[in-house]
Amino acid sequence: MPDQLNFQSPWFIAAVAVVAIAVILVLIVWRRGRPFATGHVFRASRLSSGNHLFPTQVQITPSAIVHHTPHWFGRTEHSIHVAHVASVRVDTGVVFSDVYIETSGGASPVKCHGHRKRDALEMQRLIEQFQSTYYQQQPRTSTPPVAQNETRR
Repeated sequence: MPDQLNFQSPWFIAAVAVVAIAVILVLIVWRRGRPFATGHVFRASRLSSGNHLFPTQVQITPSAIVHHTPHWFGRTEHSIHVAHVASVRVDTGVVFSDVYIETSGGASPVKCHGHRKRDALEMQRLIEQFQSTYYQQQPRTSTPPVAQNETRR
């Protein structure tokens, strides 16, 4: 019977291998696209440029902002303490928004492309809220403390 499947055929084995590799790649891409932490994590849309396979993610905590970009092997993370955020700019487009987080150190801003408008505005609100809370909790001193062995001039 010529209609039977031959499980020992080289073509069948090759087809199974190709399907297995495709499934493994899809699982890797899916796993790398999941939120990398708990809490306030905002993922860019896979439909935006540069985010098709591994969408960029931003985690906002009361003490830091972490910009996380997964790769095939490893990841890139950029962490900024809330006290070092100088400004947050949201550029809204027709579909997606870009968030620019500028630091007080003067380095180039952290650019987060392809977020939904609602997420971008929520990111800005959270950063401003956590900054306000951080600065309200800091004690106000008029002069910096002096070490015991140090004298002022």
